[in-house]
Amino acid sequence: MDFNLDGLTSLQEDLLEVAQKKLPRETFRIMGKIGGKATTYVRKEARSKVKKKTGNYHKKFKRGKVFKDKNGQIIVRVINSSNHAHLIEDGHRLVKDDREIGFVPGKKVLDSGIKNFDDSGQYENMLSEWLDEMLDSEKL
Repeated sequence: MDFNLDGLTSLQEDLLEVAQKKLPRETFRIMGKIGGKATTYVRKEARSKVKKKTGNYHKKFKRGKVFKDKNGQIIVRVINSSNHAHLIEDGHRLVKDDREIGFVPGKKVLDSGIKNFDDSGQYENMLSEWLDEMLDSEKL
């Protein structure tokens, strides 16, 4: 999951870099909260796109672990641990009597849910509020 930082000012981006170095545990915590909010948006998108309520597809959306990638960026993923989630996400063959009769295109729920989350401005709001709290508490 990749977020755009368009709504943050250059000062806030600099503060975020300082916070990642000085307060890594706090940074991981806020990214976990942001990932939880993103999961909510993805679940809402899944409910609107996937109408069939068989199985546990809607219940299996989770926030993954917060980790640092090889470039030093802090990453959080939204995943679906259901066995058939990849079929809904990417599409699948439609088979009847051992013959392929068509292809069901993927719904791309995760991509559109994350895009909706990016467009909502929640990410920038949560980060700017957190940075304000860190400044007020004199941790930064």
